[in-house]
Amino acid sequence: MVDGEVLIGELSERTGVSPRSLRYYERQGLLVSVRKGNGYREYDGEAERTVCVIRSLLAAGLNTETIARMLPCMRIDGPRVVPCAGLVEDLSAQRLRIDREIAALNHSRGLLSEVIAAARSDERVTSRG
Repeated sequence: MVDGEVLIGELSERTGVSPRSLRYYERQGLLVSVRKGNGYREYDGEAERTVCVIRSLLAAGLNTETIARMLPCMRIDGPRVVPCAGLVEDLSAQRLRIDREIAALNHSRGLLSEVIAAARSDERVTSRG
């Protein structure tokens, strides 16, 4: 194996990402491997950094389709994932989408709390009677 290239098991160990997820990232066009004559996948020296970026963007709420579009313009700077300036508008739109989802979840939570309170109130009334 050329220096810097790793097999899927080693990449999995280094990143904490399962081999199954790594294969999924490949199918989504997020990660590239080369199949050797023995059928094993080999990843280049940048694969570990790429997986870290993918994980960060997934944790930030982006889907793999969006990540595939943005990934070529991302870099790691220490603990931070830094996009090129051209992605700020897209990332802001994604943040707005997440804000809307949070608002919808908060609304649903409030409605559920009302239903629970009504049920508890009803239990107190019927247990007295």
